[in-house]
Amino acid sequence: MSTTPSAERTAAPASRPGDTHPWLRRLLIINLVCQVGIIVTGGLVRLTGSGLGCPTWPQCVPGSYVPTVEQEEGIHKLIEFGNRTLTGVLGLVALALIWALYRWARDRRDLQLGAWGVLAGIAAQAIVGGITVLTGLNPWIVAFHFLCSAALVAVATWLIFREREPAGRREVIVHPLVHQASLAVCVLAGVVLVLGTIVTGSGPHSGDADTPARTGLDPRAMSWLHADTVMLFAGLVIAVWIGARISGRTEVPGQAWGWVAAVTAAQGLVGYTQYFLDLPEVLVLAHMLLASLLVVTITRAMVLSRRSVS
Repeated sequence: MSTTPSAERTAAPASRPGDTHPWLRRLLIINLVCQVGIIVTGGLVRLTGSGLGCPTWPQCVPGSYVPTVEQEEGIHKLIEFGNRTLTGVLGLVALALIWALYRWARDRRDLQLGAWGVLAGIAAQAIVGGITVLTGLNPWIVAFHFLCSAALVAVATWLIFREREPAGRREVIVHPLVHQASLAVCVLAGVVLVLGTIVTGSGPHSGDADTPARTGLDPRAMSWLHADTVMLFAGLVIAVWIGARISGRTEVPGQAWGWVAAVTAAQGLVGYTQYFLDLPEVLVLAHMLLASLLVVTITRAMVLSRRSVS
C-alpha cells in the first residue's frame, strides 16, 4: 500500500538519535559561536574606528605582537587586538574539532573535510586581515574579509546539522520546484550580503577614526539598491517557506524555512530603522549579527530539506 503525503508528514524526521560523543557536538557548537563572534567583534572594530588600532601586521606595533603602553591608539589598540586574539581562539577550536572528529567520528570523511576547510579558511582569513591593515582598511578588502567569515559560518552550521544524520546519499524532501527556489534563495542571499558590504564601505563607518576609507560610491544609491534586492529576497523566502510547508514530506523543512523568514523580517526591520535613524552604531552591529544568523538559518534549512536514504 502506498504512503499518502499526509501520512508521510506525520512521520518523525529522518534524523537518527545521536550516538556521537557529547564533546564532539559541543565543539561543533563552539565552533559556530566563535565564527559568528568574529563577525560581531569585527563589526565592533569597524564601528569604533579601531581598524588600525594595531597599525602593523602580524605584529601589533613594530617590535611587539601585543599592544604597548606607549601606543597612541588608546582603547582602539585593545579592541583591534581582541579581534586578532579571537582569530587565534578560532584556530584552536578548529584544531580541537578535527581531533575530535578523527577520534569519535572516524567514518565521517565528509565532516572531516569540512573541518579541515574551516581551519584553512581561518588561516586565509588571518592573511586577509593582515592585508586589510597593510592597505589602510581598503573597503573592498574589508568587504571580502566579511564575506569569507560568512562562508565559514555556513560551513560551521552545515557541520552541526549534517553530523546529526548518517553519511551517505541524501534525498530532497520538498517539491523539486521548491528545492530549485531554495537554491535561488542561497544565490540571492549572497548578492544581498555583497551589496550590504558595499553599503557599509560607502557609508560613515570606515573602520578607522582618523583616516576614513570609502568606496567612493553614493551611499544613498547603494542603500536603496541593497533594499530593493532584500525585498526580492524576502519575497522568495516567503515563497519557499509556503512551498516547503505544503510539499514537505515532513514538517521539518517548513519549520526550518519559517525561521529563515523570521530572521529575514527582523533583518529588514533593523535595516530600515538604522537607515532612517542615520546608522546608529548599536543597530549596525545588530544588523551584522542578524546577517550571521541569516546565514545560519538558510544553511540549516537547506540541510533539513534533505534526509538520508537508508
